[in-house]
Amino acid sequence: MIDFDIHQYQLRDALYLWWLGQPSRPQLIGTLAMVRAKRGVSLRYAPSWLKAGFPLSEDLPLIDSEFLPMEPETAAGAVDDARPDRWGERVIRFLDKPPRLSVLEFLLFAGDERFGALGVSVSNAAYVARRMGPLPQLADVPAMARLVQQVLQGEPIDAAQQRLIAPGGTMGGARPKALLNLDGHPWVIKFNEMGESIDMPLVEHASLTLAAKAGIRVAQTRPIALPAGHALAVKRFDRAPGHRHHALSARVALKAAGEDMGYPELAQLLRRRGVAADGVALQHRHELFRRMVFNILLDNTDDHEKNHVLLMNDRFEYELSPAFDVLPAGQALGYQQMRVGSAGSDASLDNALSEHRLFGLDAPEAVQQVRQVVAVIANWQPHFVACGVRPSEIQALAQQIDRPFLLTQRQAHGG
Repeated sequence: MIDFDIHQYQLRDALYLWWLGQPSRPQLIGTLAMVRAKRGVSLRYAPSWLKAGFPLSEDLPLIDSEFLPMEPETAAGAVDDARPDRWGERVIRFLDKPPRLSVLEFLLFAGDERFGALGVSVSNAAYVARRMGPLPQLADVPAMARLVQQVLQGEPIDAAQQRLIAPGGTMGGARPKALLNLDGHPWVIKFNEMGESIDMPLVEHASLTLAAKAGIRVAQTRPIALPAGHALAVKRFDRAPGHRHHALSARVALKAAGEDMGYPELAQLLRRRGVAADGVALQHRHELFRRMVFNILLDNTDDHEKNHVLLMNDRFEYELSPAFDVLPAGQALGYQQMRVGSAGSDASLDNALSEHRLFGLDAPEAVQQVRQVVAVIANWQPHFVACGVRPSEIQALAQQIDRPFLLTQRQAHGG
């Protein structure tokens, strides 16, 4: 890979998409072009990719055509998941100050450490991309925390330190974050937002480790103590030694399939496109059901479609990624961001059970799955205490998680 100096960037209306499944052997996928009418980005596959590549998502079949974005200010199909998240866009706006704030520029400025296996280059002859330099180490975390606060407060940052808060790395979200090298592997590190009274990074660690007790595969997490509160390191599951996993958010995958944004729809996508061997797709559908129930009972109402990811294997099958970005939203909304069942997005266990068959569960199995999650959630407070969450914070969280709306549901279903 050839490094591109972002400060030398001049406005252009086309960039190039590359495949980085094996980063040592980049392959040209095609051309990304500005679509002014939709303020978005299109994709046209290169002839070489049409001959030997694969569809990046179901709405990007291997044909010689220009694929346009479906919605304004997005990119076509799977390319949209290569954009930085909302925090990444904020960092780019604040530090890099691109000459034009378009989806095309955000794709380039996100850099080589973006989530998934796609890369954006200024050249179609070689992968020439933005790199921020070596990832920060554990010793850099206090400095990173200070830099995040400077971004939040609009204070200038020395150019030599800007590499510590690279803008790429996750699918979606506005929470302050950066990238970190721990034990030779890239991790995402997340910080508290300015003015938060609860140590949310530590709460997220407690939530994810609690989810693991409910039979949910979760991203590995590691809380890192700061002078005030914690940061949370989350191990990246889209990276392996010498390999990057192609990843699709549920938003992109469901849109590509022409489906609504819902848990049952995602379960059916896994049934159709999931790993066929050893019943993995069915296991993942069952797990998705438990995730949905867990999110309801933990009052995680920020469970939007960007917080669910599918990884594509070498046989172009979809695997449900480990769970991430799971924590109480603390808003007592009473509804989820995705459709739960026949009553839409209502956050009720009856609604979750209403379409159990779409998750590959018969009625007794679905009830048992709910009871399994209920039993875990019933002990959330001792678990949070064991993770170091302060009593005052647990008391504040209990006002939502243990409020009558959720507590009565737990009691009705065995907890």
